Amino acid sequence: MDVLSDVIEVMRTGRPWSAHVRWHAPWAQEFATVPGSAGFQVVLQGRCWLLDSGAEPLRLGAGDVLFMPRGHGHTLADSPATPAPVTPCGPDGPLPSEPYASDSVDRSGAQGPVTALLCGTYQLDPDRAHPLLHTLPDRIHLPADEGRHRELRSAVELLAAELDDRRLGMDAVVPALLDTLLLYILRIWFAEQPARGNTTGWAAALNDTCVTTALAAIHRDPAAPWTVAALAAEAGLSRAAFARRFAALVGRPPLGYLTWWRMTTAARLLRASKAPLRSIAVQVGYASEFAFADAFKRMYGTPPGGYRRGT
Repeated sequence: MDVLSDVIEVMRTGRPWSAHVRWHAPWAQEFATVPGSAGFQVVLQGRCWLLDSGAEPLRLGAGDVLFMPRGHGHTLADSPATPAPVTPCGPDGPLPSEPYASDSVDRSGAQGPVTALLCGTYQLDPDRAHPLLHTLPDRIHLPADEGRHRELRSAVELLAAELDDRRLGMDAVVPALLDTLLLYILRIWFAEQPARGNTTGWAAALNDTCVTTALAAIHRDPAAPWTVAALAAEAGLSRAAFARRFAALVGRPPLGYLTWWRMTTAARLLRASKAPLRSIAVQVGYASEFAFADAFKRMYGTPPGGYRRGT
Protein backbone atom coordinates (compact mmCIF):
# COMPACT_ATOMS: atom_id res chain seq x y z
CA MET A 1 0.00 0.00 0.00
CA ASP A 2 1.11 3.60 -0.49
CA VAL A 3 1.73 5.65 2.64
CA LEU A 4 -1.52 7.64 2.70
CA SER A 5 -3.70 4.57 2.10
CA ASP A 6 -1.81 2.66 4.77
CA VAL A 7 -2.23 5.46 7.29
CA ILE A 8 -6.00 5.52 6.78
CA GLU A 9 -6.21 1.73 7.01
CA VAL A 10 -4.44 1.73 10.36
CA MET A 11 -6.25 4.71 11.93
CA ARG A 12 -9.80 3.92 10.87
CA THR A 13 -11.86 1.85 13.27
CA GLY A 14 -15.49 0.91 13.71
CA ARG A 15 -18.19 1.85 11.26
CA PRO A 16 -18.41 5.27 9.58
CA TRP A 17 -21.61 7.31 9.75
CA SER A 18 -23.07 9.33 6.92
CA ALA A 19 -26.30 11.12 6.10
CA HIS A 20 -27.80 13.07 3.21
CA VAL A 21 -29.89 15.82 4.80
CA ARG A 22 -32.09 18.59 3.37
CA TRP A 23 -32.72 21.73 5.38
CA HIS A 24 -35.44 24.32 4.72
CA ALA A 25 -34.62 27.93 5.60
CA PRO A 26 -34.54 29.32 8.15
CA TRP A 27 -32.36 26.68 9.81
CA ALA A 28 -29.22 26.32 11.91
CA GLN A 29 -27.57 23.27 13.40
CA GLU A 30 -24.67 22.83 15.79
CA PHE A 31 -22.43 19.82 15.22
CA ALA A 32 -20.77 18.76 18.46
CA THR A 33 -17.08 18.07 18.87
CA VAL A 34 -16.57 14.31 18.66
CA PRO A 35 -13.18 13.28 20.12
CA GLY A 36 -11.47 10.40 18.34
CA SER A 37 -13.20 11.13 15.04
CA ALA A 38 -12.93 13.03 11.79
CA GLY A 39 -15.96 14.64 10.18
CA PHE A 40 -16.95 16.09 6.84
CA GLN A 41 -19.65 18.30 5.34
CA VAL A 42 -20.36 18.64 1.62
CA VAL A 43 -22.83 21.19 0.26
CA LEU A 44 -24.77 19.43 -2.49
CA GLN A 45 -27.41 22.09 -3.13
CA GLY A 46 -28.00 25.69 -2.13
CA ARG A 47 -25.72 27.54 0.23
CA CYS A 48 -25.09 28.01 3.95
CA TRP A 49 -22.71 29.61 6.43
CA LEU A 50 -20.06 28.02 8.60
CA LEU A 51 -20.15 29.61 12.05
CA ASP A 52 -17.08 28.76 14.07
CA SER A 53 -16.15 30.28 17.40
CA GLY A 54 -13.37 32.84 17.06
CA ALA A 55 -13.53 32.98 13.25
CA GLU A 56 -15.40 35.07 10.72
CA PRO A 57 -18.50 33.39 9.22
CA LEU A 58 -17.59 31.52 6.03
CA ARG A 59 -20.06 31.32 3.17
CA LEU A 60 -20.31 27.88 1.56
CA GLY A 61 -21.82 27.09 -1.83
CA ALA A 62 -22.78 23.98 -3.76
CA GLY A 63 -19.76 21.74 -4.20
CA ASP A 64 -17.80 23.07 -1.22
CA VAL A 65 -16.23 20.44 1.05
CA LEU A 66 -15.38 20.85 4.74
CA PHE A 67 -13.21 18.34 6.58
CA MET A 68 -12.58 18.34 10.35
CA PRO A 69 -9.67 15.93 10.99
CA ARG A 70 -10.15 16.00 14.76
CA GLY A 71 -13.94 16.11 14.93
CA HIS A 72 -13.92 19.87 15.62
CA GLY A 73 -17.36 21.22 16.59
CA HIS A 74 -19.02 23.81 14.36
CA THR A 75 -22.38 25.27 13.35
CA LEU A 76 -23.96 25.49 9.91
CA ALA A 77 -26.86 27.84 9.18
CA ASP A 78 -28.76 29.42 6.33
CA SER A 79 -27.73 32.83 7.72
CA PRO A 80 -25.31 34.05 10.41
CA ALA A 81 -28.33 35.61 12.12
CA THR A 82 -30.25 32.31 12.54
CA PRO A 83 -29.89 30.95 16.10
CA ALA A 84 -28.74 27.33 16.45
CA PRO A 85 -30.89 24.83 18.40
CA VAL A 86 -29.87 23.86 21.92
CA THR A 87 -29.15 20.20 21.10
CA PRO A 88 -26.06 19.60 18.94
CA CYS A 89 -26.20 16.77 16.47
CA GLY A 90 -23.94 13.91 15.46
CA PRO A 91 -24.22 10.14 15.11
CA ASP A 92 -26.25 10.02 18.35
CA GLY A 93 -28.04 13.35 17.95
CA PRO A 94 -31.17 14.59 16.18
CA LEU A 95 -30.02 13.59 12.69
CA PRO A 96 -30.78 10.05 11.46
CA SER A 97 -29.32 7.45 13.80
CA GLU A 98 -28.76 4.84 11.09
CA PRO A 99 -25.15 4.46 9.91
CA TYR A 100 -26.17 5.58 6.41
CA ALA A 101 -29.34 7.59 5.95
CA SER A 102 -31.24 10.06 3.83
CA ASP A 103 -33.65 12.44 5.49
CA SER A 104 -35.47 15.75 5.09
CA VAL A 105 -35.20 18.05 8.09
CA ASP A 106 -37.28 21.17 8.62
CA ARG A 107 -36.59 22.75 12.00
CA SER A 108 -38.69 25.85 11.47
CA GLY A 109 -41.79 24.52 9.84
CA ALA A 110 -41.14 26.91 7.00
CA GLN A 111 -40.60 26.04 3.38
CA GLY A 112 -37.76 28.39 2.53
CA PRO A 113 -34.86 27.71 0.14
CA VAL A 114 -33.38 24.22 0.46
CA THR A 115 -29.80 23.42 1.40
CA ALA A 116 -28.77 19.79 0.89
CA LEU A 117 -25.79 18.50 2.83
CA LEU A 118 -23.80 15.29 2.81
CA CYS A 119 -22.34 14.90 6.28
CA GLY A 120 -20.53 12.13 8.07
CA THR A 121 -18.07 10.94 10.68
CA TYR A 122 -15.14 8.53 10.66
CA GLN A 123 -14.08 6.87 13.90
CA LEU A 124 -10.32 6.96 14.52
CA ASP A 125 -8.31 5.04 17.11
CA PRO A 126 -6.38 7.63 19.16
CA ASP A 127 -3.77 4.98 20.02
CA ARG A 128 -2.94 4.68 16.32
CA ALA A 129 -3.23 8.32 15.24
CA HIS A 130 -0.57 8.97 12.62
CA PRO A 131 1.55 12.13 13.10
CA LEU A 132 0.40 13.48 9.73
CA LEU A 133 -3.06 13.90 11.28
CA HIS A 134 -1.60 16.21 13.93
CA THR A 135 -0.20 18.51 11.24
CA LEU A 136 -3.61 19.13 9.68
CA PRO A 137 -5.57 22.25 10.65
CA ASP A 138 -8.79 21.87 12.65
CA ARG A 139 -10.72 22.68 9.50
CA ILE A 140 -9.96 22.07 5.83
CA HIS A 141 -12.08 23.92 3.27
CA LEU A 142 -11.95 22.75 -0.34
CA PRO A 143 -14.03 25.26 -2.31
CA ALA A 144 -15.89 24.16 -5.40
CA ASP A 145 -13.86 24.88 -8.50
CA GLU A 146 -15.14 23.93 -11.93
CA GLY A 147 -12.73 21.58 -13.66
CA ARG A 148 -10.75 20.70 -10.50
CA HIS A 149 -11.10 17.89 -7.99
CA ARG A 150 -13.15 15.83 -10.43
CA GLU A 151 -12.49 12.54 -8.63
CA LEU A 152 -13.68 14.06 -5.36
CA ARG A 153 -16.87 15.34 -7.02
CA SER A 154 -17.52 11.91 -8.53
CA ALA A 155 -17.14 10.21 -5.14
CA VAL A 156 -19.54 12.74 -3.57
CA GLU A 157 -22.13 12.18 -6.30
CA LEU A 158 -21.92 8.41 -5.99
CA LEU A 159 -22.20 8.55 -2.20
CA ALA A 160 -25.21 10.89 -2.32
CA ALA A 161 -26.91 8.62 -4.85
CA GLU A 162 -26.38 5.55 -2.66
CA LEU A 163 -27.79 7.31 0.40
CA ASP A 164 -30.83 8.49 -1.56
CA ASP A 165 -31.67 5.11 -3.05
CA ARG A 166 -31.21 2.15 -0.69
CA ARG A 167 -30.32 -0.80 -2.90
CA LEU A 168 -28.74 -4.21 -2.55
CA GLY A 169 -25.07 -4.02 -1.67
CA MET A 170 -25.35 -0.62 0.02
CA ASP A 171 -23.61 -1.83 3.20
CA ALA A 172 -20.55 -2.70 1.13
CA VAL A 173 -20.61 0.23 -1.29
CA VAL A 174 -21.09 3.10 1.18
CA PRO A 175 -18.10 2.32 3.48
CA ALA A 176 -15.88 1.97 0.41
CA LEU A 177 -17.08 5.32 -0.93
CA LEU A 178 -16.60 6.96 2.48
CA ASP A 179 -12.99 5.75 2.59
CA THR A 180 -12.52 6.93 -0.99
CA LEU A 181 -13.90 10.36 -0.08
CA LEU A 182 -11.52 10.62 2.89
CA LEU A 183 -8.52 9.69 0.76
CA TYR A 184 -9.44 12.20 -1.96
CA ILE A 185 -9.81 15.01 0.58
CA LEU A 186 -6.41 14.28 2.13
CA ARG A 187 -4.74 13.72 -1.25
CA ILE A 188 -5.95 17.09 -2.53
CA TRP A 189 -4.96 18.96 0.61
CA PHE A 190 -1.44 17.53 0.78
CA ALA A 191 -0.90 17.98 -2.96
CA GLU A 192 -1.82 21.67 -2.75
CA GLN A 193 0.44 22.57 0.18
CA PRO A 194 3.70 23.25 -1.75
CA ALA A 195 1.84 25.83 -3.85
CA ARG A 196 0.85 27.55 -0.61
CA GLY A 197 4.45 27.73 0.55
CA ASN A 198 4.24 24.85 3.07
CA THR A 199 7.63 23.20 2.55
CA THR A 200 8.14 21.51 5.90
CA GLY A 201 6.46 18.74 7.86
CA TRP A 202 4.25 15.99 6.46
CA ALA A 203 2.84 18.20 3.72
CA ALA A 204 6.38 18.45 2.34
CA ALA A 205 7.27 14.84 3.19
CA LEU A 206 4.43 13.45 1.08
CA ASN A 207 5.55 15.62 -1.84
CA ASP A 208 9.22 14.65 -1.52
CA THR A 209 10.06 11.71 -3.79
CA CYS A 210 13.08 10.58 -1.75
CA VAL A 211 11.26 10.59 1.58
CA THR A 212 8.08 9.00 0.23
CA THR A 213 10.16 6.24 -1.37
CA ALA A 214 11.69 5.42 2.01
CA LEU A 215 8.33 5.67 3.77
CA ALA A 216 6.78 3.37 1.18
CA ALA A 217 9.56 0.81 1.76
CA ILE A 218 8.90 0.88 5.53
CA HIS A 219 5.14 0.56 5.07
CA ARG A 220 5.48 -2.12 2.39
CA ASP A 221 7.66 -4.37 4.58
CA PRO A 222 7.93 -3.22 8.21
CA ALA A 223 9.45 -6.58 9.16
CA ALA A 224 12.52 -6.10 6.94
CA PRO A 225 15.83 -5.52 8.77
CA TRP A 226 15.98 -1.90 7.72
CA THR A 227 19.01 0.24 8.48
CA VAL A 228 19.49 3.92 7.78
CA ALA A 229 21.91 2.97 5.00
CA ALA A 230 19.40 0.59 3.42
CA LEU A 231 16.62 3.18 3.51
CA ALA A 232 18.99 5.81 2.12
CA ALA A 233 19.75 3.48 -0.78
CA GLU A 234 16.01 3.12 -1.45
CA ALA A 235 15.74 6.92 -1.47
CA GLY A 236 18.79 7.37 -3.69
CA LEU A 237 20.66 9.57 -1.20
CA SER A 238 23.78 9.31 0.91
CA ARG A 239 23.22 8.02 4.44
CA ALA A 240 23.86 11.39 6.12
CA ALA A 241 21.83 13.44 3.63
CA PHE A 242 18.92 11.04 3.85
CA ALA A 243 18.90 10.95 7.66
CA ARG A 244 18.84 14.77 7.85
CA ARG A 245 16.16 15.14 5.19
CA PHE A 246 13.92 12.41 6.64
CA ALA A 247 14.11 13.74 10.21
CA ALA A 248 13.51 17.33 9.11
CA LEU A 249 10.32 16.47 7.20
CA VAL A 250 8.89 13.52 9.13
CA GLY A 251 9.76 14.85 12.58
CA ARG A 252 11.68 11.82 13.80
CA PRO A 253 14.73 9.86 12.60
CA PRO A 254 14.25 6.99 10.12
CA LEU A 255 14.65 4.16 12.61
CA GLY A 256 12.51 6.00 15.16
CA TYR A 257 9.70 6.15 12.60
CA LEU A 258 10.29 2.49 11.72
CA THR A 259 9.85 1.43 15.34
CA TRP A 260 6.78 3.63 15.75
CA TRP A 261 5.18 2.20 12.62
CA ARG A 262 5.96 -1.39 13.66
CA MET A 263 4.26 -0.86 17.02
CA THR A 264 1.30 0.96 15.44
CA THR A 265 0.85 -1.92 12.99
CA ALA A 266 1.10 -4.40 15.85
CA ALA A 267 -1.56 -2.52 17.81
CA ARG A 268 -3.95 -2.79 14.87
CA LEU A 269 -3.25 -6.51 14.46
CA LEU A 270 -3.79 -7.12 18.17
CA ARG A 271 -7.23 -5.51 18.09
CA ALA A 272 -8.32 -6.65 14.62
CA SER A 273 -7.14 -10.27 14.62
CA LYS A 274 -6.74 -13.31 16.83
CA ALA A 275 -3.25 -14.04 15.56
CA PRO A 276 -0.90 -15.30 18.28
CA LEU A 277 1.64 -12.85 19.67
CA ARG A 278 4.49 -14.82 18.12
CA SER A 279 2.97 -14.37 14.66
CA ILE A 280 2.40 -10.63 15.15
CA ALA A 281 5.96 -10.21 16.43
CA VAL A 282 7.33 -11.76 13.25
CA GLN A 283 5.05 -9.61 11.05
CA VAL A 284 6.51 -6.44 12.53
CA GLY A 285 10.15 -7.49 12.49
CA TYR A 286 10.85 -9.16 15.84
CA ALA A 287 12.34 -12.63 15.94
CA SER A 288 11.63 -12.88 19.67
CA GLU A 289 8.18 -12.57 21.19
CA PHE A 290 9.81 -11.22 24.37
CA ALA A 291 11.70 -8.48 22.52
CA PHE A 292 8.47 -7.52 20.80
CA ALA A 293 6.57 -7.42 24.10
CA ASP A 294 9.23 -5.18 25.68
CA ALA A 295 9.18 -2.75 22.73
CA PHE A 296 5.38 -2.69 22.70
CA LYS A 297 5.14 -2.00 26.43
CA ARG A 298 7.62 0.86 26.16
CA MET A 299 5.36 2.56 23.62
CA TYR A 300 1.89 1.75 24.96
CA GLY A 301 2.58 1.28 28.66
CA THR A 302 0.94 -2.15 28.67
CA PRO A 303 2.00 -5.58 27.36
CA PRO A 304 0.51 -6.81 24.06
CA GLY A 305 -1.87 -9.24 25.74
CA GLY A 306 -3.27 -6.54 28.01
CA TYR A 307 -3.67 -4.17 25.07
CA ARG A 308 -5.60 -6.84 23.15
CA ARG A 309 -7.92 -7.37 26.12
CA GLY A 310 -8.32 -3.63 26.65
CA THR A 311 -6.86 -3.79 30.15
